[in-house]
Amino acid sequence: MSTTGIQLSKAPSLDQWLEYQQQLHPQDIELGLDRVRLLADRLGIGPVDCPRVVVAGTNGKGSSIAMLESIFRTAGYRVGCYTSPHIENYCERLRIDGVVVSSQDFCDAFARIEQVRSGTELTYFEFGTLAALQILDAKQVDVQLLEVGLGGRLDAVNIVDSDIALITQIAIDHVDWLGDTREQIGAEKAAIMRAARPCVCADPDLPQSVTDYADRLGSMLFRSGFEFGYGLPDQGLVWDWRSTDTVLEQLPTPGLIGEFQAQNGAAVLEVVRLLQDRLPVSKQQIVDGLSQVKLAGRFEIVGSHPQWLLDVAHNPQACAALAQNLDDLSVAGRRLGVLGMLEDKNIHASLKPLLEIIDCWYLAAIDHPRGATEAMLQQVLLELGCQAPIRLFSSLADAISTASGDAQQNDQIVVFGSFHTVAAAR
Repeated sequence: MSTTGIQLSKAPSLDQWLEYQQQLHPQDIELGLDRVRLLADRLGIGPVDCPRVVVAGTNGKGSSIAMLESIFRTAGYRVGCYTSPHIENYCERLRIDGVVVSSQDFCDAFARIEQVRSGTELTYFEFGTLAALQILDAKQVDVQLLEVGLGGRLDAVNIVDSDIALITQIAIDHVDWLGDTREQIGAEKAAIMRAARPCVCADPDLPQSVTDYADRLGSMLFRSGFEFGYGLPDQGLVWDWRSTDTVLEQLPTPGLIGEFQAQNGAAVLEVVRLLQDRLPVSKQQIVDGLSQVKLAGRFEIVGSHPQWLLDVAHNPQACAALAQNLDDLSVAGRRLGVLGMLEDKNIHASLKPLLEIIDCWYLAAIDHPRGATEAMLQQVLLELGCQAPIRLFSSLADAISTASGDAQQNDQIVVFGSFHTVAAAR
């Protein structure tokens, strides 16, 4: 095996493989499909017999896949899910029937990629995507749910021709790669569509660029508020869903917290409806699947006295949703905010809705090439006029430990800002 900076053993561990991949390519991100397509051809990755759903969007991808997974598994189907990034363990990126695959599965897939790579450069994410597609094919699942990592048009997952494309909420994020307007970002995400195949759009304020792309391509568009919709008739305790030929009433709110999850859920149910011919699902299975859905790091409440709340919110739209959820959740004591973010995020707009909600800030640097320093985060809070106490830490571990020690029984510790931040608290 060729290496760059490290030596792989004859039977490298998963950690060794991941270190190798990170050093193999000089950039974390290099968008483009040519390299991945070339390797996919060499590996024999191609069409499969089961339906594939590819999911893109700024926020809501993980929640939507979790709902689809729960519904289809409740209906008795064997479900494969590829998502990113992980929180604690790399293997979390790939689940078969709700169970993460083994590190050996990934190691074997990586070895096959390396055997055919022949000097072709691949990024860390591209390695993982090719490995996941190999493993999914070998596991012979009934449906594959694939999350786009970044954007859509040039993301490695877009080598897959989906049976249904699902586009969740579209907001401003990753501006260096995708553009700085919703229209530009929408055009990037719209590229997961395929001609003469359906694309479900969860965002009720859909950028025109998405509609225009579908028109040019000849994709069948199913839009929230048009081809399907939802209502919250009982103060959010239950919700109703309608589509062109189906109405479901008195559905339980998804097991994931937040009124916006009904918006994600409405698009999920449209995907389920469109797959009914291949994967029949009953209303009761939908009800049970929605009730049972779980997803780590999305307004995840852990323990009590003090209560910990973990949320991977890392852009303005997600942080606004976090602020609304916190506002709806009363707490007897103080809210202590543990924050770590990447510096290429819109930190100002992300933190603004949380200023009046957090009583004390614990700011930490993320150990990542793009991690914002604690001083950067402090400067943003001061520019926003923050009046709450601010404490600075060089590591997330120190920030979390200090917040834990400072918290009283009735306090709440809110850990947010990045997958890296939540991972440090679990």
